[in-house]
Amino acid sequence: MPETNEKEIDAPEDGSSIETSKRTLETLLRYRRVIIFLAHILAFAASLGLSFLLIKDMEINKDWLFFQYPFMLLFMIPIKLVVFGLFKQYSGWWRYVGISDLLVVAKASLISTAVIVAVWYVGWQIDYVQLGIEKLVGIGDGIILLDFFITVMILSGLRMVVRLYHEEFRQENPTGLTRLLIIGAGDAGEALLRETMRMKNAQYEVVGFVDDDPRKNGVRIHGISVLGETQQLPEICKKQNIEEIAIALPSANHKQLRKVIQICQGTKIRFRTVPSITDIASGKLKVSQIRDVDIDDLLGRDVVELNLESIESFLSNKTILVTGAGGSIGSEMCRQVCKFGPKLLLLVEQAENPLFFIERELRKDYPDVKMIALIRDITNKPRIRQVFDKYKPQVVIHAAAHKHVPLMEGNPGEAIVNNVMGSKTICDCAADFGADDFVMISTDKAVNPTSIMGSTKRIAEMYVQSKKSATGTHFTTVRFGNVLGSNGSVVPIFNKQIAAGGPVTVTHRDMERYFMTIPEASQLVLQAATLGKGGEIFVLDMGEPVKIVHLARELITLSGFRPDEDIEIVFSGIRPGEKLFEELSIEGEDMLPTKHPKIAAWQNKPVDRDTLKKTIAMLVRTAKTQDHDKLVKIIKTVIPEYIGDKPNGN
Repeated sequence: MPETNEKEIDAPEDGSSIETSKRTLETLLRYRRVIIFLAHILAFAASLGLSFLLIKDMEINKDWLFFQYPFMLLFMIPIKLVVFGLFKQYSGWWRYVGISDLLVVAKASLISTAVIVAVWYVGWQIDYVQLGIEKLVGIGDGIILLDFFITVMILSGLRMVVRLYHEEFRQENPTGLTRLLIIGAGDAGEALLRETMRMKNAQYEVVGFVDDDPRKNGVRIHGISVLGETQQLPEICKKQNIEEIAIALPSANHKQLRKVIQICQGTKIRFRTVPSITDIASGKLKVSQIRDVDIDDLLGRDVVELNLESIESFLSNKTILVTGAGGSIGSEMCRQVCKFGPKLLLLVEQAENPLFFIERELRKDYPDVKMIALIRDITNKPRIRQVFDKYKPQVVIHAAAHKHVPLMEGNPGEAIVNNVMGSKTICDCAADFGADDFVMISTDKAVNPTSIMGSTKRIAEMYVQSKKSATGTHFTTVRFGNVLGSNGSVVPIFNKQIAAGGPVTVTHRDMERYFMTIPEASQLVLQAATLGKGGEIFVLDMGEPVKIVHLARELITLSGFRPDEDIEIVFSGIRPGEKLFEELSIEGEDMLPTKHPKIAAWQNKPVDRDTLKKTIAMLVRTAKTQDHDKLVKIIKTVIPEYIGDKPNGN
């Protein structure tokens, strides 16, 4: 018969065998409780039989086998079945049995034994001679005590055998498993190993552990060894052909995670991490729900502690207007505001698509919050005044701005119109229509600016500050650095370059930037707003600056590539308007502490308001010409420390 025919014949047989196995498994699962109930009866019978054998020195004779054993079996089984039923022992899922389940078995056995002993002693009034079991009187206590221990051993053993079968012998995918190394031989590491071993569809072959505790070196956990310390990771990974690393340190800080990634640079390994210890403890996530390590894990900071009562008082049951609502910061500000139950949220944005997506997201996540999406250009004063006149917002959060430094160098007029005139329009409307609070989001690039973008934000800061004594509105500015994952920021750009196979472009090997996550920045903005009395410029604690080239190397490593081997890093040169180092610190003579440890108030001398208004008017008129040199000359009249670069564009 041809080979093809043999395969055709074999295939149905294999398929039939698989279907039969599935049907058998489904039948067993359907009658699982009945099977477990019968298993307990057999276990009780076997336990009592072994007890008699031990008492009788392993001799089998008809006296105990046909008379004493059946009597005690009929006497003890009903009691045991009832007690074990009360402990819900017929509904367990044995493949997931743990120590707590075995303790329950021991408790049920102990209580059933106590009941049996109590009933047995009450039975002294029975005429055992008449029943023909008088020989039980002397040995009953020993039989019952032995039966207790053997029952615990048999039932615990049955459960462990089922779990062992699923974890050790029943491999769905015995080949092609990913070789996994677990960092952390503590509770989280052990739990991750245990849950990985019991997974129905195995994905990983856990090769070993790595832990910095020297006492654990060489220790075996569920048969898996601790192979060394984190400093030995490159050697261990190479020797063991590791494909993925799972960082099972749920309480690890960001520095510890960065240390692991930096040690492993030069290895083609994928990095995974377990959920945070808070999520695990709350039951929100399991240890086995590992995910990829991302740059937020390495550069983020500890959870921000907020005074939620003050923020709630600031936002709750008020009409809130957010400009730039479709941007990275503006959209996150909207999310944070929604958590505090505003009366009405006004989303102001000139870009149609971003506004559409954030409105749809917010309506889904916060269906009880009333909101209105408004397509508006903040430089269109009549249209903005209509919004303020109609809705009378009580809190204005101004996040709209042009932020790209090199792009604004080539388009200085647009930066001035949007960042200066637009901010002035929103600021004036807030004052004219009686808003209680106005919060402008600024940038570290406004400190000793070297770019058009930075200088326009500094002028906007100055104008907001000048409104301090003019009206009853509290005007506040909050200044911070780069945020991770924002539109057009370095991280998404690097990720796209890595996905394309490189190269990754870094402007300068000494370039440094401060980074903060978008949620943290937004939360601190709201907290700072509650601290303001009017006219302050608050500065957020951005932590330590990060070298951009190090960031590029870590992103390449996280992507499973080797920097400078698989993905090249090239240096393109500093672009117009850029600084090597940003200046943003909450410490120094010009900084005053606030009630919040991560927020400081910058002390500076306000500029004469009339002079500032005249300068802004001149800038707006000149902006139409897009003449970089003329604009720089005007800017320096109010910001003498500004150093203007020549534009690289039109």
